[in-house]
Amino acid sequence: MSKKIVFIILCLVVVTTYGQNSSVSPYSYHGIGDIRAQSTVENQSMGGLGMYTDSIHTNLKNPAAYGKLRLVNYTIAGGHSEIRMTDFTASQQTSVTSLEYIAIGIPLTPKLGIGIGVLPYTSMGYNTFSDNISARQDTIANQYGGEGGLNKVFLSAGYEITKNFHLGATVNYSFGSLEYRSVQNIAGVQYGVVNTKFSQIKGFDFNYAATYTPKIKGRFTLFSSITVNTQANLVSQNEETLGSFSTITGEVIEGRDVNLDAQNLKNTELKIPTTTTLGLGFGRDKRWFLGAEYSLQGLSSFRNEFVDQNNIIYEDATTIAIGGYIVPDYASFTSYAKRVNYRFGGRYENTGMIINGKEINDYGITFGLGFPLGSGFDNINLGLTYGIRGTATANLVEESYFKVNIGLSFNDKWFQKRKIN
Repeated sequence: MSKKIVFIILCLVVVTTYGQNSSVSPYSYHGIGDIRAQSTVENQSMGGLGMYTDSIHTNLKNPAAYGKLRLVNYTIAGGHSEIRMTDFTASQQTSVTSLEYIAIGIPLTPKLGIGIGVLPYTSMGYNTFSDNISARQDTIANQYGGEGGLNKVFLSAGYEITKNFHLGATVNYSFGSLEYRSVQNIAGVQYGVVNTKFSQIKGFDFNYAATYTPKIKGRFTLFSSITVNTQANLVSQNEETLGSFSTITGEVIEGRDVNLDAQNLKNTELKIPTTTTLGLGFGRDKRWFLGAEYSLQGLSSFRNEFVDQNNIIYEDATTIAIGGYIVPDYASFTSYAKRVNYRFGGRYENTGMIINGKEINDYGITFGLGFPLGSGFDNINLGLTYGIRGTATANLVEESYFKVNIGLSFNDKWFQKRKIN
């Protein structure tokens, strides 16, 4: 009961203090914002692998894992990132702190488990400037800014079809809003122009998974998995205003709503293409594991009709991830360090965005520690990620980031029959 109370209190604290905007990247302008990590600290620390499943941890990326659960699992996490952005002439340092996820996994029978939770899906937050010289030799200052993001609530179920073979499915409901602002003024002119676009977005997608984990020689396990995150069909309800403002006070002098109905842009569709992931690994339960995954997303078909993005081309996105863990001696009574779960990994992602003719790639290395609490299965998980995204050429920005995640994983047993002596 005490674990339930602690978990509820943590959820209330996070919900009341959580701010959705957790991005400072100019790349978040494109698509529907930066796609957030859709996995637990444990999985993120292994290069983002979603294929590894066990009986005491929730797996947000692989719903088939819920069929393996033997204990009720409460999990919650937050993260902090330090980011350095560098362009051709200068660099600056910034940071963001955000919620990672809140979830609970529940075994209903020895073969069937479910999971529910909420996590950020995307985040947008950017503020950029540029100056141009007009044909009349006037200096034109442009400022672009945006904020918002989408959240996701999910319901998952996993079932053991036969020994070591599990199937699972997740239904996701995404919702949130994105706001884009552009401001332009000419040096020496009292008034400038401001344009604001606002999108209220919602919609469903589904994630299907299958895992096969046969034993080899009695001691080892072969891990194999496939997940298919189907196309998200999101509906965007849009608004746009155009007006003028005073360059002295910053006050909007006059603004009017743009007639989007006449342009067939009042309600648009955002179709986030299907992502397919294949995974293969090998290990010994509670001792060590090593695996790899390959993901493909048909991002070349993505379009956002409402927001004009002339400098970007989309191509199919791919991700390669490797990772694993080592536990020196999970049952050690003499050394706490031997009971710690040491996780490691790396990933390389072609994001599918080509901006100003340059591919935007993202690669990083990960490390993590799982600290056991007491003599049970509860643990605190620490994750570290260092990565680089983008390029400082072609008027773009290279982002180097260091991320720290902390997650809590509590386990409990429900539906126990009361014993009478």
